[in-house]
Amino acid sequence: MRSDVLVVGGGLGGVAAALAAARAGRTVVLTEEFDWIGGQLTSQAVPPDEHSWVEQFGVTASYRALRDGIRDYYRRHYPLTERARARLELNPGGGWVSKLCHEPRVAVAVISAMLAPYRASGRLTVLQPYRPTAADTDGDRVTAVTLTHRDTGEKVHATASYVLDATETGDLLPLTGTEYVTGFESAADTGEPSAPQVAQPLNMQAVSVCFAMDHVDGDHTIDKPADYDFWRSYQPEVWGGPLLSWQYPHPRTLERVGHDFSPNPDDDPLAVNADQRVNPGNANLWTFRRIAARGTFTDGAYPSDITLVNWPMIDYLEGPVLDVPDAADHLRRARELSFAFLYWMQTEAPRPDGGTGFPGLRLRGDITGGTDGLAQAPYIREARRIKADYTVVEQDLSLAVRGERGAVRYPDSVGLGMYRIDLHPSTGGDNYIDVGCSPFEIPLGALIPQRIENLLPAGKNIGTTHITNGAYRVHPVEWNIGEAAGALAAFCLAHGTRPRAVRETPELLSAFQDQLTAAGVELRWPEITGY
Repeated sequence: MRSDVLVVGGGLGGVAAALAAARAGRTVVLTEEFDWIGGQLTSQAVPPDEHSWVEQFGVTASYRALRDGIRDYYRRHYPLTERARARLELNPGGGWVSKLCHEPRVAVAVISAMLAPYRASGRLTVLQPYRPTAADTDGDRVTAVTLTHRDTGEKVHATASYVLDATETGDLLPLTGTEYVTGFESAADTGEPSAPQVAQPLNMQAVSVCFAMDHVDGDHTIDKPADYDFWRSYQPEVWGGPLLSWQYPHPRTLERVGHDFSPNPDDDPLAVNADQRVNPGNANLWTFRRIAARGTFTDGAYPSDITLVNWPMIDYLEGPVLDVPDAADHLRRARELSFAFLYWMQTEAPRPDGGTGFPGLRLRGDITGGTDGLAQAPYIREARRIKADYTVVEQDLSLAVRGERGAVRYPDSVGLGMYRIDLHPSTGGDNYIDVGCSPFEIPLGALIPQRIENLLPAGKNIGTTHITNGAYRVHPVEWNIGEAAGALAAFCLAHGTRPRAVRETPELLSAFQDQLTAAGVELRWPEITGY
């Protein structure tokens, strides 16, 4: 199979990359190993983590089209109340983590619609479910990628002028010999105030296998997981108590604090002010990542709210899931942890009335599309990262370091992002690192590998560090990275040039940035302060 651009990985970065290249008139092959495209928004079932100004500015036009499309889909197809239907900033779940908490299948439908005209014209081919298993190189170029069908083992030999790695864990980097790093860099290498003195390549953020659930009449308790007793007694050293509990360390103070859990509260979901700058929103875990609120829909449409479990209790800390021989076993055990937490909630969790257990909690695998009831894919917070021409470090964007100056302004900006530097507990035994962040830019240099000429990162595998990945890993930033990578590949083909030359040649860089701006990619923030 031959195309101008091969995008391996159909998460948010991969979709945005494919759209950008196809819009520029290039033929594109997009691959995805899971049943749904959309990555962390869909197959990983994570409602969008976004900054406080997302409704006004700070995301690309195509990402805004995705968000608008999700709201329009609800207005066209769901039995919304008239009050909800009239709400401009509709939040179907009334969740506190995001201004747009929604069911993942809706995002799948909208993303599919965005890709549809390019598939119909033959400009875009989508291969599912395929994963990369080998690659051919010639010097500093990738000449082909072997893609293998997840279920049948059928192989496709794909060649392209540009190969974009949009996989969740940077799978193409070792296959192509692209230089990369993993885990925690040392302070000696990066100068970061939060980094350790010695590099820790296997110290990576926890992965989580999310799941959706509601609360209805009856006993919906699952069978006791085989390893339940292990997880029931499991106490990470930094946790200060059992992992399976309503208590966990506060990300900013590290003090162990308790949280409420009250299914189906009689709240007004349209009154939720989902702004992480002013309220973390996790006082009641049920509403924190709620993706369907009964009060948003007509009476009787939903027998219960539906909430998405992506809470600290399912963070898997026992080992990394890449670059180790037992990675598959860690992924399996991460799924087991999620089942153990569900069983604990159903049978032993303290209730507000003084009792124990919520047997009415019902696993909603139909909502997440997973064959075992959980999300199809694990939520990957941290990938392999290229050794880039420019690496974004903590002192580029940390609010404590930068203060009123704001984040570093890069002359080669190809987009924007904003999120706290938010690192979950890690496989190396670290607790949370949660650092205030300035609104930041995405430098083109972070998308350019130091050696390989025609491979570009299109997701969480850009030139960030373990620390700055904590801010760059979220939904709109991943989309912006992918869109910039896809546009860059198309620009290089149109101008007969290379990515590094675009960065190093003022005329080319200006022309490329003008093209991004015309496509609705914002390159500079207004004067605002981070949080």
